[in-house]
Amino acid sequence: MKKLGLLQMLALNFYWIGMSFKWNALHPIILPAVLLNYTPDDQKNTYLGLLTFAGLLIAMIVQPVAGAVSDSWASRWGRRRPLILLGTLFDFVFLALLGWAGGLTWLVIGYICLQFSSNVAHGPAQGLLPDKAPPGQMGVASGLKTFLDMLALIAASLAAGRLLDPSGKDPSRVILVVMVVIAVSTAVTLLGTPEEPSDRQEKRVSPLADLRNHFRIDFRKNTSYWWLIASRFSFLLGIYGIQSFSFNFISDVMNVENPVQVAGDMMAVLAIGLVLLALAGGWLSDRLGAGRILLAACLMTACGCLLIPLAENISRLTLFAGIVGAGAGLFLTANWALASRLAPVEQTGKFLGLTNLATAGSAALARLVEGPALDWLNNAWPGQWVGYTAMFLFGVVCALVSAMLLGKVRAAV
Repeated sequence: MKKLGLLQMLALNFYWIGMSFKWNALHPIILPAVLLNYTPDDQKNTYLGLLTFAGLLIAMIVQPVAGAVSDSWASRWGRRRPLILLGTLFDFVFLALLGWAGGLTWLVIGYICLQFSSNVAHGPAQGLLPDKAPPGQMGVASGLKTFLDMLALIAASLAAGRLLDPSGKDPSRVILVVMVVIAVSTAVTLLGTPEEPSDRQEKRVSPLADLRNHFRIDFRKNTSYWWLIASRFSFLLGIYGIQSFSFNFISDVMNVENPVQVAGDMMAVLAIGLVLLALAGGWLSDRLGAGRILLAACLMTACGCLLIPLAENISRLTLFAGIVGAGAGLFLTANWALASRLAPVEQTGKFLGLTNLATAGSAALARLVEGPALDWLNNAWPGQWVGYTAMFLFGVVCALVSAMLLGKVRAAV
């Protein structure tokens, strides 16, 4: 496989800027703020958790299906890009519902449908990196992917925190910005990453008709891959809980004048920590082994989660959030590099799509369980905010369990 230049790796991964910008504007800032206009204050975490759980359950199913279908998609434009374009075009329709329709019903419909269309594109897009990057550049290419993800997270956090009014009543301005970023980033990847035509004669039945074969998985042969997914699930379970409910934590506990902007700034600082170590994590994974980097990342994240409840002001809160972000940056880069190496070459779209069992699955479970649990604990001890403290301690436990599961991953580390 031909070695990639920097511009080629940038074009290959540029799509993830739009994907990251979209979800990191919606999940931690736009949805929590907008929902406050339609839900009881003492049940806000529950409503947010259930809504995002439903959407992420769809993502957990659609993403690996789309990735598997793209593995043998036949078209003159290649096997990945047609589905990426299709899903992205529908994204614009459902984002418009979120931004301009108004009301709880349209908010729910727009969000649920957006999860479907977005993951139709997401699954095939994940297959592009192992399709194009040679094994010796997998760590650096994965680091660049995480770097662009986190760069977009910073931009989304700052933009959403400033473009969305504190009441959250009119999200149209920030939604319009999201649409523009998605359009540009998708165009760069689709135009800058040409694929060879996939010959329809290679398969006598369509991918959908042969879907059963796509999902035949030899679990015994790929044991290390499933332990890696389990480790990813545990780590992200703690991270997504913190990301999802940080806006409400800041609003309730920190007593700030503009929680929308402060939450955005905190997410940006967390992302800066991710960015600073994302590229380093890829480089170190290629040289020291992904296993060592993943272990260091778990320990760093556990320390940050332990410190955040002790923060007495916004300055310390942002510092401790930066530690969590640095650990997450190392973890995501090394984890993705290792997943790309462990995935069977002929089934990369399917296997990397299955990582969404960990990504969307952990995000869904975090929202389903932690939302109601936070409200119950906070309401049981009014004014003590016990639920938020439990949330951060749970993040510590998840990071340490993830480190323990890494011991089961025995190949390519």
